[in-house]
Amino acid sequence: MRILVINPNTTASMTAKIGKAAASVASTGTEIVAVNPADGPPSIEGYFDEVFTVPGIIAEMGKAPAADAYVIACFDDTGLDAARCATEAPVIGIGEAAFHLASLVAGKFSVVTTLARSVPAIEHNLAKYGLASRCAKVRSSEVAVLDLEQPDSNARHKISDEIARAVREDHAEAIVLGCAGMADLAHELSQQHGVPVLDGVVCAVTLAESLLKVGLKTSKVGGYAAPRSKRFAGIFASASPAGAGSQG
Repeated sequence: MRILVINPNTTASMTAKIGKAAASVASTGTEIVAVNPADGPPSIEGYFDEVFTVPGIIAEMGKAPAADAYVIACFDDTGLDAARCATEAPVIGIGEAAFHLASLVAGKFSVVTTLARSVPAIEHNLAKYGLASRCAKVRSSEVAVLDLEQPDSNARHKISDEIARAVREDHAEAIVLGCAGMADLAHELSQQHGVPVLDGVVCAVTLAESLLKVGLKTSKVGGYAAPRSKRFAGIFASASPAGAGSQG
């Protein structure tokens, strides 16, 4: 099977890190292809940045219509609903995947994300997915996303300190890392703090493989139906949908 892992931002070093994390848990015979769009923000930090990433996500999917599944590697699950409209193949967001797996290994979990501006979107998603009651707290470490790409930054230390506070103050039994750029930290932080620390990238790849193994596809009845045929104007003309069955 072939899984396209889309980093919605344009930072290639982060895409490489995400691809490495995805490949580390992929089954024998599963091909992981990690990509990012050429246009858009270098990092996604809040609602404003998110808006400019969705066209790139759909465009990357359109370049790989034969993929068996897609992973959206932004913890806010940016563009996830739109992406599910664009294909019958499974589309997994790393935030939703991590929340569900955390709920299987812990009664309560906390999320440790980057900046405070990202907290409301994560809280909104937890409520949308019906998992808000399982989350003790969404915490920000006040680490800018691009600092995660700087080896000499103190990002890891800040994240670790916030995990310690979550375990101590929230009584969290597991920690979900709230950014795809933290993918390389999960194992070490889990050993350090003695609780499961979940990275959404590996969770999403694992769930995508599971859906493929049991033959499940995205429902085309209701909200995830293929977009109706219409002509878009201006710079989005090339994205004009051809109607049901146009992709995937």
